[in-house]
Amino acid sequence: MFLAMNRFKVKHGSEADFETVWRERDSQLHTVPGFVAFNLMRGPSKDDHTLYASHTIWGSREDFEAWTRSEAFRMAHRNAGGNKPLYIGHPEVELFESVISLDTHEKAA
Repeated sequence: MFLAMNRFKVKHGSEADFETVWRERDSQLHTVPGFVAFNLMRGPSKDDHTLYASHTIWGSREDFEAWTRSEAFRMAHRNAGGNKPLYIGHPEVELFESVISLDTHEKAA
């Protein structure tokens, strides 16, 4: 399993607009080989922002990297520049490879 995460510092008062952008986005992820899941998570509020994290789970790093070179990726990100006024700075990209995986039906693998 491979997890790709972006963290955003969303300006106070822009949370609803930020969530709407993600809710209405045509990501096409469901059509991409190796895609497992997507989540947008709201975190704690700080003095000037609310922390959000978007993350996708993939079958492998190779699946994720293939998506970043795909037309589906270009289409999903075509309007991303117009959303910059909603958050502070650049999104922070973090990539993780699975070392130990547990679910409700299995022991550690």
